[in-house]
Amino acid sequence: MTGTERGRGRRIVLWRHGQTAWNLERRFQGSTDIELTETGVAQARRAARLLAALNPDAIIASDLRRAAATAAELAALTGLDVTHDPALRETYAGQWQGLTHDEIMARFGDQYAAWKRGEPVRRGGGELETEVADRAAPFVLAMADKLPDDGTLVVVSHGGTIRTTIGRLIGLDPHTWESLGGLTNCCWSVLGEGARGWRLLEHNAGTLPEPVLGDDD
Repeated sequence: MTGTERGRGRRIVLWRHGQTAWNLERRFQGSTDIELTETGVAQARRAARLLAALNPDAIIASDLRRAAATAAELAALTGLDVTHDPALRETYAGQWQGLTHDEIMARFGDQYAAWKRGEPVRRGGGELETEVADRAAPFVLAMADKLPDDGTLVVVSHGGTIRTTIGRLIGLDPHTWESLGGLTNCCWSVLGEGARGWRLLEHNAGTLPEPVLGDDD
């Protein structure tokens, strides 16, 4: 039996952390360690009740407080331990971190435009998106490889890191990763493993995944 056949049916749920004060202020957080707001904690608790119904086999999370606190809500319901790792941190963005969107546009407008065009840009002198995928995607895959058949891994991370990880795992060209769109606080995306590898089943979801029925008619 091949590895692909052996692993068919496994799922990866990539869950973005709850709301922070910097989210509300539209400040670029990057690897800055910002806590959840009260609303963010409430979002995590609500989402955790839904995700617990998936009976996850393992939970991994960024070690930044906003992701760790989000993961803790699901751990409390499932009894699972959380494996924290810096590989799942948000993109380090150097001088961009702590700036509002308007401040970034005023000071780094050309850099921002190049990034939106899909060019490889070290935003604020920080990491390339491909470098984020280089650290996050292998860690996610290594943890997914430990799942039983039909098992579910929950990955609690950050919007940019989740997007680049999805792009890498489903084989998209890095130029197109931005087309996946962002994730709302405490929403998630779901990857499923089939005969051809990983594929995107749901993106930016806030309800439990359901089978796709008759999508060609």
